Amino acid sequence: MPDSTVIAIELSAVVVAMESATPTVLLTRSLDRCRAPMLPAGDFDPRRHRTFELGLRDRVARQTGLALDYVEQLYTFGDQDRLQPDAPGDITRHISIGHLGLVSQQQALRDEQTLWASWYDHFPWEDYRHGRPAIIDMIIAPALSRWTNEAPDEATREARRQRAQLAFGLNGARWVDTRVLERFELLYEAGLASEAQRHDDVEVVTSLPGEPLMSDHRRILATAMDRLRGKLRYRPVIFDLLPEHFTLSQLQLTIEAIIGCRLHKQNFRRTLDRTGLVVPTGAVDTTTGGRPAERFRFCREQWRQQMAPGVQTPLAHSEYQ
Repeated sequence: MPDSTVIAIELSAVVVAMESATPTVLLTRSLDRCRAPMLPAGDFDPRRHRTFELGLRDRVARQTGLALDYVEQLYTFGDQDRLQPDAPGDITRHISIGHLGLVSQQQALRDEQTLWASWYDHFPWEDYRHGRPAIIDMIIAPALSRWTNEAPDEATREARRQRAQLAFGLNGARWVDTRVLERFELLYEAGLASEAQRHDDVEVVTSLPGEPLMSDHRRILATAMDRLRGKLRYRPVIFDLLPEHFTLSQLQLTIEAIIGCRLHKQNFRRTLDRTGLVVPTGAVDTTTGGRPAERFRFCREQWRQQMAPGVQTPLAHSEYQ
């Protein structure tokens, strides 16, 4: 008997913009206020769109009125149970092709069902800018310790212990900002993410602070955070989140907001000077409240000629090490 499974291809977008020193993502609300918000997403129409990227741009524009500056494909999400069946007996397999989109500033949204939200609303343990988040030692570490101790044998307990230590920088381990997805999937497996309640084999023991999203959209967001945190170090994508002219302090604060860690100011300036990524405009910013700050621009000429590198991120505190 032929397989009657229907494959549905969805395009989803993590659209990021900066608001002051906060990385925000574009979300859409359901008309049912009891349901969690979701990323902009919709079915791919192969008759209408030549590529996935064009389909994604069109979907976001029609859904939110937003024109994306930078877009790249993230990953294909196709877990069998990523969506609840639409009806009893529904055997549709939903495949979502996730994308990362960047815009240089928050834009007004034409639909009251859309909103900008800090990505730290969904991942509060990821923001190290003001020191180690209290949620890690007060809630996450004890909960992971209980989960570890519940393992059926010593080998499994040791594996869980090492995963928790490396993911969350426990017991003196180094905090690595590009482990966002690893941390979320560990919390999910341990029954600490509310989204895990749809699995019969995962017992949700407690819901951590951190707002859920529909379906697996928080996992898609975690994937995008990982990608952006890593990519800004080897490609100058950070400038797609900045206005055309900016101060070096504004650049530093934007990078810190994305990676969730403080940078060492002097070392950051020195490494930035060596890249040639920014050049002065000759203008100054007098709105800083202190000494006027020189304005700079991204040197796109260098990018076109020799594929400019990203920005280095020398961290400010030993607690990240």
